[in-house]
This record gives sequence, structure tokens and C-alpha cells, in this order.
Amino acid sequence: MIRYALTRLGLLALGLAVASVLIFVSLRVLPGDVAQLIAGTQASPAQVAALRTSLGLDAPLPAQYLSWVGGLLHGDLGRSLLTGASVSSEIADKAQVTVPLAALSLTVGLVVGLPFGVWAAIRRGRPDGTALGVGAQAVAAVPVVWAGMMLVVVFAVWLGWLPPQGFPRAGWADPGAALRALVLPALTIGVVEGAVLMRFVRSATLQAIGQDYVRTAAAKGLTRTRALLSHGLPNVGLSVITVLGLQIAGIIVGAVVVEQLFSLPGIGRMLVADVATRDLPKVQGELLALTGFVLVVGFVVDLAHRLVDPRQREAS
Repeated sequence: MIRYALTRLGLLALGLAVASVLIFVSLRVLPGDVAQLIAGTQASPAQVAALRTSLGLDAPLPAQYLSWVGGLLHGDLGRSLLTGASVSSEIADKAQVTVPLAALSLTVGLVVGLPFGVWAAIRRGRPDGTALGVGAQAVAAVPVVWAGMMLVVVFAVWLGWLPPQGFPRAGWADPGAALRALVLPALTIGVVEGAVLMRFVRSATLQAIGQDYVRTAAAKGLTRTRALLSHGLPNVGLSVITVLGLQIAGIIVGAVVVEQLFSLPGIGRMLVADVATRDLPKVQGELLALTGFVLVVGFVVDLAHRLVDPRQREAS
């Protein structure tokens, strides 16, 4: 197990290295000049050139990349070209919104997807099971932006239960207001992701119902539901772990859109603003942080598979 974990950790480091190269190169081909943006439209070419030199933007690309990576090895993601603020501190500040949003969205997705997916499989062919299956298919196809707008209309405009946008200036110093501000965004992501998870859980559960070990348990006197819960769901759980890893990545992508829709001061909204202003060090740091998070989730999923499934340990 230790050897497997070290191997996966090496692949994680390799993935981060490749991602850093791709992020750095892709940002350099974007149009626009950040030095011209900072200097303003009235600046002369000489002033723009001097500013470009002071910012290090005229250095060869390999030198810029090595300088950035050197900072990464010391835990430094660089500094904003526009404000001079530390990128690491900026990400840590915005993560106080994005991380709770992702956690709440995942919780909503699990609450929606797991029990209703199993129930839809057990009640297959009956009106409630069919309704759940059709409903999951419909909700999974709904765009996140449209779902968010409908939730705002219902819960913020019509009922007035929740705030439509924004995040309290006091942040988590006022936990009640902060949680209320994240409820609608979390529902927007979680319900859609939960519908996707529900469809997968339903299919995996139906497949488990048809397995010989479930039929044997039922033949020994257990009801079909008890046989499924006792013998089938542990195998369904192995597949769900993989899907959850993919859905966490989907939640992070959804957070970028939802933070714009609900005016939340998170990493996603900051990323969009920094791309618009060509603040390359901040964009690099933000993209690498998000990529690293997704890769770490994949690493944890691989280890969870190995720990939960004894067949994989025995095979190794």
C-alpha cells in the first residue's frame, strides 16, 4: 500500500509539473499587454517599455517560467502585477468562500443523489421510481445558470427567504448571514450534480440487483431490499467513489459560474476578473491551485479505492 501511495504521489507531482507548463504557455498566447493596461492609454511607448522591464515581462519565457517555478517550490505563487499583493494570500482569502460553497454543494449532491438513486432502482417500474428517473434525467440537463436564476426567483423574489446575491462584509464573523448567502449557490450546484449522481447510483444499483450474490442472499430468506442493502450496496459504493471524484471537479467548475451569478467573492470570480485585466501571476496561481486541488482529489480517490476494495490489495 505504501509503495502504491508513493507511486501515485509521484504521478501527482508529474501532473502538477505538466499543468504548470501548460498554464504558463497558454497564458502567454493570450492577446493584450498588461504593461500597456497598467500604464494607461496616454503612456508613451518608452514608458510602456520601461514598465514592462520593471515587471520582468521582457525576460525570455524560459527565464520567466523558471522564476515562477522557483517561487512555487518555496510556496510562493507570486505577486499581482496590478496590486502587488501576494497571490497565495489572495487565494487563501477567497477560498473562505469557495471551499465552503464546494463543501455545501457536495453535501446537497450526496443527499439528493444517494438515497433517491437507490430508491429509484428498488422501485423500478413503479410510478414513484419512474418519476424519480425521469426527474433526474430532466434536472441533470438543466444549465447551472438557468437553475440558479429559477432558485433566485422562487426563494429570493417570491418567498423572500434567502438573499439573492452577495456575501456579508463581515464574512464568517457572522456565520448565520454567511451560510444564508451560500444556501442558494450551493443548491444551484448541488441539485444539478445530485441529479447526475442519482442517475449513476440508480444504474449501479440496478446492476447490483441482478448479481448472483444478491439473488443468493434473497434465496436464503432475505427480502430483495435487505439483500441489496447488505450485499449489493458495498459494491455500488466502490463505483460511487469514482464518480464523486469527477463530480468534485465539476463542482469546482460550477463554482466559477455560480460565483459570478451570485456575486460571491470567491476564487472563481477573482479568476474571471484577473483574466480580464491580464494579471498573469494571479491567473497562473489561481489555475494551478484549482488544478492541484482536482489532482489531489484524484489521488485521494485512488487511495480510497485501494483501502475499501480488498480485491485490489490482494491483486497487488
